[in-house]
Amino acid sequence: MTRLVLVRHGESQVTLDRIIGGRRSCRGLSVHGRRQAESLRDRWTASPEFRPDVVIASDFARARETAEIVAATWSSPPIEIDPGFGEHDPGPECDGLPYSEFEARFGNPDWDHDPWSVTFPGGETIAEFHLRVGSAVRALVERHADRVAVVFCHAGVVDAVLRQSLRTFATGGFEILTANTSITEVELVRTGRWRLIRYNDAAHLVGLAP
Repeated sequence: MTRLVLVRHGESQVTLDRIIGGRRSCRGLSVHGRRQAESLRDRWTASPEFRPDVVIASDFARARETAEIVAATWSSPPIEIDPGFGEHDPGPECDGLPYSEFEARFGNPDWDHDPWSVTFPGGETIAEFHLRVGSAVRALVERHADRVAVVFCHAGVVDAVLRQSLRTFATGGFEILTANTSITEVELVRTGRWRLIRYNDAAHLVGLAP
Protein backbone atom coordinates (compact mmCIF):
# COMPACT_ATOMS: atom_id res chain seq x y z
CA MET A 1 0.00 0.00 0.00
CA THR A 2 1.12 3.55 -0.70
CA ARG A 3 1.11 5.57 2.51
CA LEU A 4 0.61 9.32 2.10
CA VAL A 5 1.37 11.47 5.15
CA LEU A 6 0.32 15.11 4.72
CA VAL A 7 1.76 17.75 7.05
CA ARG A 8 0.42 21.28 6.97
CA HIS A 9 3.12 23.95 7.27
CA GLY A 10 3.65 25.88 10.50
CA GLU A 11 2.07 29.26 11.12
CA SER A 12 3.06 31.58 8.29
CA GLN A 13 4.20 35.18 8.46
CA VAL A 14 1.60 36.18 5.88
CA THR A 15 -1.13 34.93 8.22
CA LEU A 16 0.10 37.26 10.95
CA ASP A 17 0.39 40.10 8.44
CA ARG A 18 -3.17 39.43 7.21
CA ILE A 19 -2.26 39.26 3.54
CA ILE A 20 -3.14 36.78 0.80
CA GLY A 21 0.07 34.79 0.68
CA GLY A 22 0.47 32.96 -2.60
CA ARG A 23 3.81 31.63 -3.79
CA ARG A 24 4.86 35.09 -5.00
CA SER A 25 4.48 36.81 -1.65
CA CYS A 26 5.04 33.98 0.85
CA ARG A 27 7.45 35.09 3.58
CA GLY A 28 8.01 31.73 5.22
CA LEU A 29 7.20 30.82 8.80
CA SER A 30 6.54 33.09 11.74
CA VAL A 31 8.58 32.63 14.91
CA HIS A 32 5.71 30.60 16.35
CA GLY A 33 5.47 28.60 13.12
CA ARG A 34 9.08 27.54 13.50
CA ARG A 35 8.40 26.45 17.07
CA GLN A 36 5.46 24.37 15.84
CA ALA A 37 7.67 22.66 13.26
CA GLU A 38 10.34 22.01 15.89
CA SER A 39 7.69 20.42 18.13
CA LEU A 40 6.72 18.00 15.38
CA ARG A 41 10.40 17.23 14.72
CA ASP A 42 10.94 16.52 18.42
CA ARG A 43 7.82 14.32 18.57
CA TRP A 44 8.94 12.14 15.69
CA THR A 45 12.51 12.01 16.96
CA ALA A 46 11.38 10.81 20.41
CA SER A 47 8.72 8.43 19.05
CA PRO A 48 9.44 7.39 15.46
CA GLU A 49 6.31 6.29 13.60
CA PHE A 50 7.88 5.49 10.23
CA ARG A 51 10.83 6.33 8.03
CA PRO A 52 9.72 7.95 4.77
CA ASP A 53 10.92 6.73 1.42
CA VAL A 54 10.45 10.20 -0.01
CA VAL A 55 9.99 13.69 1.49
CA ILE A 56 8.16 16.25 -0.63
CA ALA A 57 7.37 19.93 -0.07
CA SER A 58 5.35 22.42 -2.05
CA ASP A 59 7.28 25.30 -3.60
CA PHE A 60 5.93 27.82 -1.05
CA ALA A 61 8.55 29.10 1.39
CA ARG A 62 6.44 28.20 4.42
CA ALA A 63 6.11 24.56 3.33
CA ARG A 64 9.80 24.24 2.39
CA GLU A 65 10.90 25.74 5.70
CA THR A 66 8.65 23.38 7.66
CA ALA A 67 10.02 20.42 5.73
CA GLU A 68 13.62 21.44 6.36
CA ILE A 69 13.01 21.68 10.12
CA VAL A 70 11.05 18.45 10.51
CA ALA A 71 13.20 16.37 8.15
CA ALA A 72 16.07 16.60 10.63
CA THR A 73 14.38 13.75 12.48
CA TRP A 74 15.28 11.50 9.51
CA SER A 75 18.84 12.89 9.17
CA SER A 76 17.70 15.52 6.66
CA PRO A 77 17.08 13.48 3.48
CA PRO A 78 16.75 15.30 0.15
CA ILE A 79 13.47 17.22 -0.14
CA GLU A 80 11.68 16.98 -3.45
CA ILE A 81 9.95 20.25 -4.39
CA ASP A 82 6.61 19.72 -6.14
CA PRO A 83 4.56 22.82 -7.11
CA GLY A 84 1.56 20.53 -7.62
CA PHE A 85 1.13 20.50 -3.84
CA GLY A 86 1.11 24.30 -3.56
CA GLU A 87 -1.82 26.17 -2.04
CA HIS A 88 -4.73 27.57 -4.10
CA ASP A 89 -3.08 30.13 -6.42
CA PRO A 90 -4.68 33.59 -6.05
CA GLY A 91 -2.98 34.83 -9.23
CA PRO A 92 -0.68 37.82 -9.67
CA GLU A 93 -3.37 40.47 -9.11
CA CYS A 94 -4.45 39.19 -5.69
CA ASP A 95 -1.23 37.63 -4.40
CA GLY A 96 0.12 39.83 -1.61
CA LEU A 97 -3.01 41.93 -1.15
CA PRO A 98 -4.07 42.68 2.44
CA TYR A 99 -7.30 40.84 3.23
CA SER A 100 -9.04 44.16 3.82
CA GLU A 101 -8.09 45.46 0.38
CA PHE A 102 -9.13 42.22 -1.32
CA GLU A 103 -12.56 42.38 0.33
CA ALA A 104 -12.96 46.07 -0.56
CA ARG A 105 -12.16 45.41 -4.22
CA PHE A 106 -13.75 42.02 -4.82
CA GLY A 107 -16.18 41.38 -1.96
CA ASN A 108 -16.63 37.96 -0.37
CA PRO A 109 -16.23 35.16 -2.95
CA ASP A 110 -18.57 32.19 -3.07
CA TRP A 111 -16.46 29.32 -1.73
CA ASP A 112 -19.33 26.92 -1.07
CA HIS A 113 -21.13 26.30 -4.34
CA ASP A 114 -19.89 26.33 -7.95
CA PRO A 115 -16.23 25.14 -7.99
CA TRP A 116 -15.79 26.80 -11.40
CA SER A 117 -16.80 30.25 -10.14
CA VAL A 118 -14.11 32.92 -9.91
CA THR A 119 -12.89 33.34 -6.35
CA PHE A 120 -9.56 35.06 -7.10
CA PRO A 121 -9.74 37.23 -10.26
CA GLY A 122 -6.88 36.02 -12.45
CA GLY A 123 -6.17 33.05 -10.19
CA GLU A 124 -7.20 29.41 -10.01
CA THR A 125 -10.79 28.35 -9.60
CA ILE A 126 -11.42 25.73 -6.95
CA ALA A 127 -12.00 23.18 -9.73
CA GLU A 128 -8.63 23.99 -11.31
CA PHE A 129 -6.94 23.78 -7.93
CA HIS A 130 -8.49 20.37 -7.22
CA LEU A 131 -7.42 19.10 -10.65
CA ARG A 132 -3.83 20.19 -10.00
CA VAL A 133 -3.71 18.58 -6.55
CA GLY A 134 -5.38 15.38 -7.78
CA SER A 135 -2.89 15.17 -10.64
CA ALA A 136 0.01 15.65 -8.19
CA VAL A 137 -1.28 12.83 -5.98
CA ARG A 138 -1.72 10.51 -8.94
CA ALA A 139 1.79 11.25 -10.20
CA LEU A 140 3.22 10.67 -6.71
CA VAL A 141 1.47 7.30 -6.42
CA GLU A 142 2.78 6.25 -9.82
CA ARG A 143 6.35 7.26 -8.92
CA HIS A 144 6.33 5.87 -5.39
CA ALA A 145 3.92 2.95 -5.36
CA ASP A 146 3.91 0.92 -2.12
CA ARG A 147 6.15 3.43 -0.36
CA VAL A 148 5.79 6.00 2.41
CA ALA A 149 5.67 9.60 1.21
CA VAL A 150 5.57 12.62 3.53
CA VAL A 151 4.26 15.77 1.88
CA PHE A 152 4.63 19.18 3.52
CA CYS A 153 1.79 21.23 2.11
CA HIS A 154 -1.20 23.42 2.94
CA ALA A 155 -4.68 23.38 4.46
CA GLY A 156 -6.28 23.70 1.04
CA VAL A 157 -4.28 20.75 -0.25
CA VAL A 158 -5.32 18.58 2.70
CA ASP A 159 -8.92 19.62 2.06
CA ALA A 160 -8.65 18.70 -1.64
CA VAL A 161 -6.99 15.33 -0.97
CA LEU A 162 -9.59 14.33 1.60
CA ARG A 163 -12.54 15.42 -0.54
CA GLN A 164 -11.18 13.55 -3.56
CA SER A 165 -10.08 10.41 -1.73
CA LEU A 166 -13.41 10.18 0.10
CA ARG A 167 -15.31 11.02 -3.11
CA THR A 168 -17.34 13.79 -1.59
CA PHE A 169 -18.26 17.38 -2.44
CA ALA A 170 -15.59 19.57 -4.06
CA THR A 171 -17.05 22.56 -2.21
CA GLY A 172 -19.42 23.08 0.70
CA GLY A 173 -21.11 20.25 2.53
CA PHE A 174 -18.76 20.47 5.51
CA GLU A 175 -15.71 22.37 6.71
CA ILE A 176 -12.18 21.05 7.26
CA LEU A 177 -10.13 23.13 9.71
CA THR A 178 -6.59 21.80 9.50
CA ALA A 179 -4.20 22.92 12.24
CA ASN A 180 -0.67 24.12 11.52
CA THR A 181 1.84 21.22 11.45
CA SER A 182 -0.97 18.70 11.96
CA ILE A 183 -0.65 15.24 10.45
CA THR A 184 -3.20 13.75 8.05
CA GLU A 185 -2.65 10.25 6.72
CA VAL A 186 -4.30 8.22 3.97
CA GLU A 187 -3.41 4.86 2.41
CA LEU A 188 -4.09 3.67 -1.10
CA VAL A 189 -5.55 0.21 -0.45
CA ARG A 190 -5.98 -0.56 -4.13
CA THR A 191 -6.60 1.41 -7.30
CA GLY A 192 -9.36 3.92 -6.59
CA ARG A 193 -9.79 2.94 -2.92
CA TRP A 194 -8.29 5.16 -0.23
CA ARG A 195 -8.39 4.60 3.53
CA LEU A 196 -8.35 7.53 5.95
CA ILE A 197 -5.99 6.68 8.83
CA ARG A 198 -6.00 9.98 10.74
CA TYR A 199 -6.82 13.64 10.31
CA ASN A 200 -5.55 16.77 12.08
CA ASP A 201 -3.24 14.98 14.54
CA ALA A 202 -1.59 17.88 16.37
CA ALA A 203 -0.77 16.26 19.70
CA HIS A 204 2.74 17.75 19.58
CA LEU A 205 1.26 21.26 19.93
CA VAL A 206 -0.34 20.60 23.33
CA GLY A 207 1.15 23.04 25.81
CA LEU A 208 3.04 25.04 23.16
CA ALA A 209 2.75 28.70 24.10
CA PRO A 210 1.41 30.96 21.31
